[in-house]
Amino acid sequence: MRPRDGLLALAVLTSPLTAVAADTLTVATWGGAYEAVQRQVLFDPFEADTGVSIETVPYSGGSEILDDPPDVVDMAMSEAIAACRMQRLRPLAHGTLPDGIDGTPASDDFIGGAMQRCALTHTIYATVIAYDIRAYPGRRPSRIADLFDLENFPGARALRRTPSDNLEWALMSSGVPRREIYSLLSTARGLDLAFSRLDEIRHALVWWDKGEEPVELLESGTVAMASGYNGRFFSARLDDDSPIEIIWDGQIQEYQTWVIPAHAARPNLAWQFIRHATRSRPLAELAERIAYGPARRSAAERVLRHPDRGIDMRPHIPTHPYNSANAISKDVTWYANTLDRIRDRFERWLEAESGSSATAR
Repeated sequence: MRPRDGLLALAVLTSPLTAVAADTLTVATWGGAYEAVQRQVLFDPFEADTGVSIETVPYSGGSEILDDPPDVVDMAMSEAIAACRMQRLRPLAHGTLPDGIDGTPASDDFIGGAMQRCALTHTIYATVIAYDIRAYPGRRPSRIADLFDLENFPGARALRRTPSDNLEWALMSSGVPRREIYSLLSTARGLDLAFSRLDEIRHALVWWDKGEEPVELLESGTVAMASGYNGRFFSARLDDDSPIEIIWDGQIQEYQTWVIPAHAARPNLAWQFIRHATRSRPLAELAERIAYGPARRSAAERVLRHPDRGIDMRPHIPTHPYNSANAISKDVTWYANTLDRIRDRFERWLEAESGSSATAR
């Protein structure tokens, strides 16, 4: 760590053990079922323990949130690394994190790569493809290649309006081995192949931006398949009448992190919250309610059943061996290095005319 980083991290470290009751902390997070669980197991307990009120602001990814920053952002690792390199986030004092519930030092308790200069991983989530079982009463889709197979699996597809995930699936469905995806995407040939593959289903695409949209689109019958976050789909499936089924093949795993914007108004209080929210017990309780993998080993060992439904949660977590057999681990360094360039290419593709294909919505 550079000397300047150490001073910034030390400043973040020096928060009092309890906060002034009148304080309010602003947290940018993702809404819907995910935020409801965060409120239950993270936000409300922090308020009860400190007297601090937590207000949330909507967030759907990207670094624009840092232009008028809240105190804490729930940010994907790939975007956090890029923002940190641009000095838009504060370095964090990882050495001050509490031990695991079993006494394991935090440096050993958090999974590999969880601690980055400006980010601390709290969960591992997956972006997956899900489908409406009503659309396929006979043979059902089971592979990522089926997303691109409009002949055998007709119907509209909903994808997030971003190059991330869509490019990986385009190559994987074309037969590119998982370990070669990012090296191929680093070439003009690889990008051309990925966008050509997406062109094949362009006329059937509907784009989404907010995390709750894929569930709504599937349950309403607007689309037959949709990408989305595994935890959102799991929460929807708690309703016995939900028509949603998850395809684990080709799931793309990424670390979700807490970050503190460089110009946050209350950085000390923000770090106090992050330390509180990333203890073993809250991480396990989060996983037991929304099926995301905890970033602490001591938390993962304590994940058991959903508190209301009694469902064993372990088979529903992305990192379960059965689910992760053919998973893609998002290369966050690759995205941090290429994000702007890839986004520009993606936006040009969206805007381009595509012959007889309709413009993507």
